[in-house]
Amino acid sequence: MSKVNTLLKIIIGKEWFGWVPDRIYLCFLYRLYMGRKLNLKNPQRFTEKLQWLKIYDRKPIYITMVDKYTAKDYVAEKIGESYVIPTIGVWNSPEMIDFDRLPDKVVLKTTHDSGGIRIIDKKEGYDREEIMRFLRYRMSRNLSNITREWPYRGVKPRIIAEEYLEDTCSDTHELRDYKFFCFSGKVKMMKIDYDRFTNHHANYYGRNRELLPFIEIKYPRDLSKDIQLPSHFDEMISLAEKLSDGLRFLRVDFYEINDKVYFGELTFYPASGFGPFEPDEWDLTIGSWLDLN
Repeated sequence: MSKVNTLLKIIIGKEWFGWVPDRIYLCFLYRLYMGRKLNLKNPQRFTEKLQWLKIYDRKPIYITMVDKYTAKDYVAEKIGESYVIPTIGVWNSPEMIDFDRLPDKVVLKTTHDSGGIRIIDKKEGYDREEIMRFLRYRMSRNLSNITREWPYRGVKPRIIAEEYLEDTCSDTHELRDYKFFCFSGKVKMMKIDYDRFTNHHANYYGRNRELLPFIEIKYPRDLSKDIQLPSHFDEMISLAEKLSDGLRFLRVDFYEINDKVYFGELTFYPASGFGPFEPDEWDLTIGSWLDLN
């Protein structure tokens, strides 16, 4: 059965089922990834409610918020431009990028999907052709066909270049994401990803900085590590609640770089709603925080 599931996931990644209605497709996908039937009539689990939101909660502003380029202006208007990482350039295709005019170290991102990131370090050397192939592939993808995260259907595929920021205040120099989960405009928990490029782990914390007793199965905890919370934790909570005001659910991501807070991205569907928790009861606990009324 596991081989069949693996094959189905590969086929889904090919984007062959864009014609299937969202409701039918998500019921199939939820069964495939979560191993249980999706309850859309009376969803109780966090992962179920995220699927419900994909189908029934559709506001045009969400398109602006998930677009990695237009989100910068949205966030600057809400909390101030000083929290936004400067954009160096924006292009409609990889062929339009003048690599020779880029800074020695820069981050390239596609604006319409997840994971379309490449770091260029001219001093260390980089493979321009590989980066071009990667960007062409990412530009051809349509995330909404795979996960039915509908706001991405309206995002214009582009490439942006951002300043490369390194946290020289950190012992590891690792740029960590601090992801704040907001329910009805209030932060209920925060996730820290670490060792992302070696052996990805994640910790979850409550609003009062306590380590929560569950894991996301895909990214377990490393209990041998003493993970420091950001020194601007309370400021991040305040900013996240401003950005999520009036929304049923929103995850707001920040970085802390050289003792300063920077905005990362806005996410409506963490793990696309297919990230199982352990113990499983936490899927229900977190789901109880998300009010669909």
